[in-house]
This record gives sequence, structure tokens and C-alpha cells, in this order.
Amino acid sequence: MRELARPLRLAPGARVAVVAPSGPVPEERLQAGLDVLRAWDLDPVVAPHVLDRHGTFDYLAGTDADRAADLQAAWCDPSGDAVLCARGGYGVQRMTDLLDWEAMRAAGPKVFVGFSDITALHEAFATRLGLVTLHGPMAAGTDFLKNARAQEHLRATLFAPETVRVIASGGRPLVPGRARGVTLGGCLCLLAAELGTAHARPRARGGLLCLEDVGEETYRLDRYLTQLLRAGWLDGVGGVLLGSWHACEPYAGLRPMLADRLGGLGVPVVEDFGFGHCEGALTVPFGVTAELDADAATLTLDRPALR
Repeated sequence: MRELARPLRLAPGARVAVVAPSGPVPEERLQAGLDVLRAWDLDPVVAPHVLDRHGTFDYLAGTDADRAADLQAAWCDPSGDAVLCARGGYGVQRMTDLLDWEAMRAAGPKVFVGFSDITALHEAFATRLGLVTLHGPMAAGTDFLKNARAQEHLRATLFAPETVRVIASGGRPLVPGRARGVTLGGCLCLLAAELGTAHARPRARGGLLCLEDVGEETYRLDRYLTQLLRAGWLDGVGGVLLGSWHACEPYAGLRPMLADRLGGLGVPVVEDFGFGHCEGALTVPFGVTAELDADAATLTLDRPALR
């Protein structure tokens, strides 16, 4: 696994597009998120269909074609410096194949932020565009709106990435040790669902794999991990970082399954690393070379996430 190209950091006055590739966005949360971005001296621009709701499938923010058009137009806009997702939910996999990846590659690099269902786009941006992306809070997300740690860590990553080269979570080792590799990952169910698709990496070899999920039964998380194991996708992975498991079984019950499925990999595994669907979620860049110290629960980036 190779390190990916790093986009430019943001500066005051940067123009950032807000898109909704997945589920519908509550207008009041969107407006609150825009206020936060403006307070950061950014110039947020809302894509045309962000507040849409699909006429038949009310779990989608408008039609697949419109969501794809919003993302592509935002990415290809030469005046834009970043694309921020408004929220997750479900829907990215329905629209990813509608994007013109050649045109997006020709448009050049810019900052991309999101998590949850956006995992599928993190994979696609890595394989199709070769770009570092940020697994972090979204513009209309509750954590982004109400949690100072989540806001400040994302803001530092965007504007002063050299100040957050060491990401210290306060977590603990599930399997002790140190490992080096290129960061990747996201929502476990999405990584399993992406197996065999045109936009997914064929394996996580040489990577530091970040995993989290939300609202899943333990047996289903077991199934996703087992699928990745059986497919050989985890062969050669360098280390694993476990984030949040919000609305899953209490962690004391979930932990033995994670130890059973991941302990046999023979690599360091750190738990409770503080990213994903949790209060105060940390921003973790994907596509950068880093060192994981499971005992100290730190991830140290070789270089800042953004140039």
C-alpha cells in the first residue's frame, strides 16, 4: 500500500462546498453547521440538492443522479478548496458509479471530509484519485455542531495540520505493539459491502486499518469481520485501530468477539481510539504513512495530513 497525494490545507476565506451524498439533511442542522464554518472564516457553498428527499425512498437525499451531480460539480469547481459531506446514512454506493472519475481526476486535488456511509467514497477517492481524505465530523452532524473537541480537532487538521501529527486517543491496547503503515478504513459494514466492487482496494496489506460502526448486533459485526478475513482482505495488514461502536452491544460484550476475530492477525490492535460515531470524534486522515503505538494509544503521522 502506497502513501497518497496530500491536498493543500485550508486558509481563511477558503471556499468549501457542502454536499449530501447519502441521507436527507435536517435544514436546521445544516444552517447551524454553516454558521460554524463561517465562524472559522470559511466560505461555505451549499450544493443544489442537499436538502432534497427522494420521492420514493425517504432515506435518500434526493435522486442518485442529483446527489452524484452535486458531488461532481463541487469537486470540479475550480473556485472550491474543499468538499465537506453534510451527513452519512445510506446512499453513496447507489451513486458512486454515476461519477465521472476522469473529470474529477483532471480537476485536481482538494480536501474531502466525511465518515460513516462516506467510507465508500474514501475508498473510491483512494483508488480512483489517489488522494488523502479526512475521516472526520460532517457539517450537519450532531457531534460537529455540539462538541468542542470534535470541532477543534477537525479545524486544526484543516488549517494547521502540523499541530495534529500525533493523534492521542486515550485508548488502550487490545493487542500490544507498534506498527507502521498507510492509514485506511472507516465503517466496518461498508468495507465489507465494498468487497469486489470497482472502487474498493483489493486488500489492506501494509495498512493501518481503522474500524468502527454504529447500531449493529455483535453477530453482524462478527459476520463483517469474518467476511473480510475469508476474502483475504486483511492478509498482511500492519495494525488495527478500533473506534466507536455506538448503539451496538455494550463494549464489554463486544470486546471478546473483536479479540477473537482480530487477535489471530498477529498485529497490534488498539481499542477505544475515539473516532467514528462517538462524542468528540477525532479526525483521522486516510492515505498517510504513520506509526501506531498500541500501548500508548497514539497514531503518529510521518507528515502532516495536508500540505
